[in-house]
Amino acid sequence: MKVVILDGYTENPGDLSWDWIKEMGCSLDCYELTGPDKIIERAKDADILVTNKCVISGDIIKALPKLKYIQVIATGYNVIDCKAARDRNIVVCNIPSYSTNGVAQLVFSLLLEMTQQVGVHNESVKNGDWVSCPHFCYHKTYLTELAGKTMGIIGFGKIGSAVAQIANAFCMKVIVYAPRPKEYSGFGTVEFVSLDRLNRESDVITLHCPLTPETDKLINAGFLSRCKKSAYIINTARGGVVDEAALAKALDDGDIAGFGADVLSCEPPKADNPLLRCKNSFITPHIAWANIEARTRLMNIFKENLAAFMSGKPINVVN
Repeated sequence: MKVVILDGYTENPGDLSWDWIKEMGCSLDCYELTGPDKIIERAKDADILVTNKCVISGDIIKALPKLKYIQVIATGYNVIDCKAARDRNIVVCNIPSYSTNGVAQLVFSLLLEMTQQVGVHNESVKNGDWVSCPHFCYHKTYLTELAGKTMGIIGFGKIGSAVAQIANAFCMKVIVYAPRPKEYSGFGTVEFVSLDRLNRESDVITLHCPLTPETDKLINAGFLSRCKKSAYIINTARGGVVDEAALAKALDDGDIAGFGADVLSCEPPKADNPLLRCKNSFITPHIAWANIEARTRLMNIFKENLAAFMSGKPINVVN
């Protein structure tokens, strides 16, 4: 079987290996990045198509007569027209639950940066400010601790519950909004509340919901107007959950204390994205999933998926 990887760079920029695919008896064409106009040309002979962010539409599926299996090397599979694949009896699989710890870790990396401003103070020290300071201690920004603060979590799947465990360890009060409240078996306690109550009471709001018609621009001007002015918002879910223009205005007007994000509505962002130039905005380039442990785990699950498909018993099927 021929395997074609359309955008393999982000999963494997050179520190992992694709050789195991050939060892399974498949031929392999691997591309670091593929533009929309190149997908059909590169995938025309593929039995197995591998994508992360390349969109595989129904028209593309129709143009690939040999295609039998599509592997999304991510958890989200909205880039695939699953109905068109199902109509052709093409199996579509994803990679579940490989980056939970990494995403939860980055939530607190962003939160601690906003509340402690480590980067600002490190730069200040290295610029000589401490050397020339008459006092043994100074601070250039407002500093605050997390203990006793209320963290509001929107969405409570595996990542949301992992974030709750860490928040409990920081002695934070945890409240959660989820469409379907569930038992929580992690360390500490959480309270399930209405979205309105979470909006009003939270000192930190962290987003862990999928992007759906119901959550599109959930964090909008109305939502922001009900937040505490001292609140921090963190988005490691999907960029579209946030109305970026409204949030940038709230930050510049001082209606929100800070925003941390690992995702934006368009990635890479356009130069005119208002969150790139507003104050108190901290943005990382979609790296929560990209630590070596998570990417190795992803690769191993992909290996298991491919072996299962080739044996006639596919797993992690999403269509």
